[in-house]
Parts: sequence; structure tokens; C-alpha cells
Amino acid sequence: MKLASTLQSLRTDNSFAALPNAFYSRVSPQPLGDPWLVHANPEAAALIGLAPEALSTPEFLDVFSGARPLPGGAPLAAVYSGHQFGVWAGQLGDGRALLLGEVQGSGGNWELQLKGSGLTPYSRMGDGKAVLRSSVREYLASEAMHGLGIPTTRALALVASDDPVIRETVETAAIVTRMSPSFVRFGSFEHWASRQRPDLLRVLADYVIDRFYPECRPAPAGEAATEAGPYLRLLAAVTRKTAELMADWQAVGFCHGVMNTDNMSILGLTLDYGPYGFMDGFDAHHVCNHSDTAGRYAWDAQPAVGHWNLYRLAGALLPLVQDEAALRAALAGYEATFVDAFHRKMAAKLGFRQWQAGDEELLNGLWSVMHHNRADFTLSFRRLAEVATADGAPAPAPDAETFEDLYADREAARAWLAGYRERVRQDGRPDAERAAAMHRVNPLYVLRNHLAELAIRAAKERDPSEIDRLLQLLRDPYTERPGYESYARVPPDWAGSLQVSCSS
Repeated sequence: MKLASTLQSLRTDNSFAALPNAFYSRVSPQPLGDPWLVHANPEAAALIGLAPEALSTPEFLDVFSGARPLPGGAPLAAVYSGHQFGVWAGQLGDGRALLLGEVQGSGGNWELQLKGSGLTPYSRMGDGKAVLRSSVREYLASEAMHGLGIPTTRALALVASDDPVIRETVETAAIVTRMSPSFVRFGSFEHWASRQRPDLLRVLADYVIDRFYPECRPAPAGEAATEAGPYLRLLAAVTRKTAELMADWQAVGFCHGVMNTDNMSILGLTLDYGPYGFMDGFDAHHVCNHSDTAGRYAWDAQPAVGHWNLYRLAGALLPLVQDEAALRAALAGYEATFVDAFHRKMAAKLGFRQWQAGDEELLNGLWSVMHHNRADFTLSFRRLAEVATADGAPAPAPDAETFEDLYADREAARAWLAGYRERVRQDGRPDAERAAAMHRVNPLYVLRNHLAELAIRAAKERDPSEIDRLLQLLRDPYTERPGYESYARVPPDWAGSLQVSCSS
């Protein structure tokens, strides 16, 4: 496929805009004043058939700063509802997001959405704007997750302005352009169920099935076709994807921070990067969101919250199914899917050929010693690859950074390593082969909060170089690069004062 050099050449579809008007409000973006392009992502651009040279054109800046419509687009703000921090919040919606349109790419369609483009009918008490700080974090996070192989929305462009925006302090405005096959959420279904509109609930469910889950439409061989069948199969499919996504998050120490039902993707994507965080020192109860004072969305709670959110989705589908037992059955595979996916990922991270009986105890021992020492999550697994298990293996070089160096209680670390070495010897995998396999699944580089902060500080000075460097590393976070040692170290002391909240 030849990439287009202008936005005018893109092919649009706008399938969500073809739904009844009740699903959205037509809104035009509020353009930034005197905008400048902080960064554009050629990898994301290629997904919609856009060539790199198009990213530096005045037209590109105009469209993604809100000054000009996307050619062929149909701008709108979607309505949805949801549970926030476990409490029904009622109607929500795209309060600071705007769907510009849907573009056809060689590998599928992508909706382009501006975040921070001004007021919509769903802004409630907000101003509809975003600040540069949070926009840099979202721009980097989606690409970091993609580099880790975790399902996610993508980011196309980041535009900034000196327009003032009031948060805890006065900050400057920005717009990040997000890309996703769809931005439909669990809360999109909750909205119509709460409004007692089964007709529109059915329209939404049929749209999602026909567009994204066509395999859920026909009944499997040997199963009678029923009117409720496609909706039950949809719920089962979303349950599997959500369980696998939770396993992905847990395996890399990622905390979402705001796992409200309106932030849960019906496609099983990581959606809405606000107060997220990749753990530095491991704390099983780590809460990345300073606003989450009760710790509802702590790292160790995320799998259970994912399950809870799926129950809310099932409740929303009840008007179409009218069989609680059948809905519970569709949800029943969540725990087994999560455990299987998590065990497979952890076996790979630990260098085992496959998960086996007894590995749970060994893994729990690792979590315990990491937790009590606040050992670095990412580096613990990365350095574990270098642990020698063969008899007579040479000792590490005196200046080598080892697994044990991450632990204040070195004796506890050594005691755990004794059991680990025995497990590896039972596996019969040579150290070199095991290390190579572990390096392919244990990242060396993750988007730590202090690295994002350095990129934010540079961007405020109109310097995108730190964003460039981070994207280069995060697109392939498993390959070590000479000269980037500072990006693969435990965070500096000043990083401990960084906090992210719902305004992030």
C-alpha cells in the first residue's frame, strides 16, 4: 500500500457516526491558539496510510490542533455512563474528547480522537481541555504499551499551545490525538441499560458484534440459535480479552489508576491513560493514583476489579438476554483465563519452559522478598536472567550489577535464589538459552514516572528530543542499547516526590 502524502488522500468510513443521533452530539473542536507540533508518530501514521512527510505539513497541524476538520470526517462527542470508584456516576461521555472521524487503513479502520479539544455537552464541570503534562504522558504511554505487546490505543500526534489551563496551578494547553478501532466502553452499554432503552442497547450491541466480533453472531455447531446467543457470546469474548489484558498489566507491573467502567474498552484495549504508572520498587498494594485514597485500584486489586467491571457489563446486557444464569455462565471463564495467561507469562519471565506444580509457591516467595525489600520490579526480572545455575559457572564480574544488589536483605534474596536455581536445573535448560529467552520477555526499559517527567520538562521548553529518545527505547524495550544506561536504572531520589492524580 502506497502511503498518502496529504490528509486529503485518506479514506474515511465513520461507522460510529452512522448510529442514531442519540449516541452522540455533533461538536466542533475548539482550536488551540498559536499551536505548535510537539511530536508526531510515523508508526501510527502508517496504520492509516499516511506518509511521514505529511506529518510536517501545515494541514496536519491545523487538523490536529482543532483548527480544521479532518477531510471526510464526522466530528462528534459520544455519550456513555459508568461506575467510578465503585459508585454509579450516571451519565458521563466525551467531556474533553472529540471523535474526528474513522480512517481506513491497510490493516483495519482507526478512529481518530482529539483529547483536550474543548467543551462538549458531556463536560459537566470540566473545561474540556488537557494540559501538556498529561498529554505527554498519554502520548508516551500508549506507544510504550504497544512496544510491550499489550493491547492499547495508539497515539498519532501531540500539539501544544501557550493557552492557559487551570489545574492545581496554571498550566499550558495541549491536544493529543488518540487512535483506536473503537472507543466504545463498558459504560456505553451501561448508559442505555440505565436509561431503560433496550432498543438502543440492542443497536449498540449489534454494531459492536457485526463490526468487531462477527464470530459471535452465528451459533456454534451443535448449539441452537437463539436471540440472546450473540450477546452472550459477545460477553464471553470480552471476558476473555479483559482477563488476558489484566494478566498483561500484572506481568509488567503496570497500574492503570482509574479502572472505572467508563475506562474499560469493549475491545480489551488499554484505554484512557491518566494517573497510570509502571512500578519502580515493588509494592503488591501499590496505588499509582494519588486521588485513589482507598486503594481501590491498587496493583494487586486490578484482576478482581476487571472481573467486577465485567459484572457491570453483564448487568447492562440483561435486558437483551433476560437470563441471569446465562450471563453468569458467560462470565465464568474469567478466573481460569486470567490464571492461565498469567502463569504462562510468569513462566516465560522466570525462564521456565512451562508452568508446573510448585511454581506458584516459588513465585509467591519472589513477590514476598521483592515486596519487603521494595526491589525494583523491572530490573528484578531482567537481572534474574543473568543468574548462573550451572555447576561450576563463573562468578559475575566484580563491577556487574546483579539481582542481589536490588535487595537490602541480600540473605533473603540468596535464599530465594537457591530454590530458583534448583527449579531451573530441573527444567534442564542451559543458562545461555534461558537468559536469551528471558531477555525477549522481560523489558529493560519501561516508562518510569521520572522518565516521563524529564520528557515533560523538555517539551515545556519546546524540545521534543527526550520524547524521541524514549520512543526509540520503548518501541523495542527488550534490546539493550549502549549509551542509554541511565534509562535502565532504579529511579533517582527526586523521583520519589512525583505524584499523579486524576488531573494527570
